[in-house]
Amino acid sequence: MSELTLHALKLEGLFLIQQKVFCDDRGRFARLFCQTSLTAQGRPFAIRQINHSRTAEQGSVRGLHYQHAGFAESKLITCVRGAVWDVVVDLRPQSPTYLQWHAEELRADDGRSLLIPAGFAHGFQSLTDDSEVLYLTDADYAPAHEAGLSVNDPALAIPWPLPVKNLSAKDASHPLLDDTFRGVEL
Repeated sequence: MSELTLHALKLEGLFLIQQKVFCDDRGRFARLFCQTSLTAQGRPFAIRQINHSRTAEQGSVRGLHYQHAGFAESKLITCVRGAVWDVVVDLRPQSPTYLQWHAEELRADDGRSLLIPAGFAHGFQSLTDDSEVLYLTDADYAPAHEAGLSVNDPALAIPWPLPVKNLSAKDASHPLLDDTFRGVEL
């Protein structure tokens, strides 16, 4: 088994990564990223940024964030402390899974990550107090080109596992989907 094994999920281009975890009496070791392994499996990923978030309170939601065309980013998401319910929404209008969502529970000890292609919105709910997430991205953050979807949009009908709380003012102001929404053309 490679140190990273990719498992295709129901949304085109979305993969669950299973890390090979080594455990002994000292603890554990896992490789979170290997460009050579991903490229060999047809998913090259050049890191431009590594971001880290800490979410203090269980039930808090971050997202659903995306960047517009020309600035869209692929992400590799790993929970390194606690647990999160990680959600993605396909925003690529030409995709057969356009406006469909998928979620995975990621735990610090499960050796799993999500590889999210460009053109997806992303967010998560903390399932534990003091959860921490690493985001590896292949594009620079472009604040003038960021946007988001409402986490409570009835058109998406995402069944968050806990009551949604602690949205930032920006996340709480994301609009509902309507007829003017065109997705993210890549």
